[in-house]
Amino acid sequence: IFRSSRPDDAEAMLEYLKTCAAQTPFILREPEECTETPQDEAQYLSALIASPQRLMIVCEIQGEIAGNCQLSFNSRRKTRHRGSVAIALVKQYWGLGIGTAMFHEMIEIARRQGLLQLELEFIEGNRRGQALYEKMGFHIVGSRPNAYRLSDGSMRQEILMVKPLDPL
Repeated sequence: IFRSSRPDDAEAMLEYLKTCAAQTPFILREPEECTETPQDEAQYLSALIASPQRLMIVCEIQGEIAGNCQLSFNSRRKTRHRGSVAIALVKQYWGLGIGTAMFHEMIEIARRQGLLQLELEFIEGNRRGQALYEKMGFHIVGSRPNAYRLSDGSMRQEILMVKPLDPL
């Protein structure tokens, strides 16, 4: 089930975030950095729901959060044609088409909002993610060297991708 996030997702969302962070080095946080309290997370989710600049879609499977994606809109006149996307999925659900389906939802919402370009960043070496992004029509436009330092001390680039959108 794809649905909007809710404040009562707070505890489940925190567990989901810790799980994702433990399963791959390509999430921006380490598991021990997921330190928000359920109250803090509920406030974050409430603010997200109230925001005209952001939205989150949760993928729920058998009552548990299996994935989420976020779409952020720019509000300034010169950049409001652009939006940013982010996505994560629990490892046991990789390769089932859920990420593709979540991207289709985000792209449709972005088009309905009048966006002309979607953007994302990912950590160098995330081949599965990169393959999904390319499949969805994103292409690499640049990189930021040494943007991430992994727990083993290695440095990774941040890869920047863009997807042009046809207006509705």
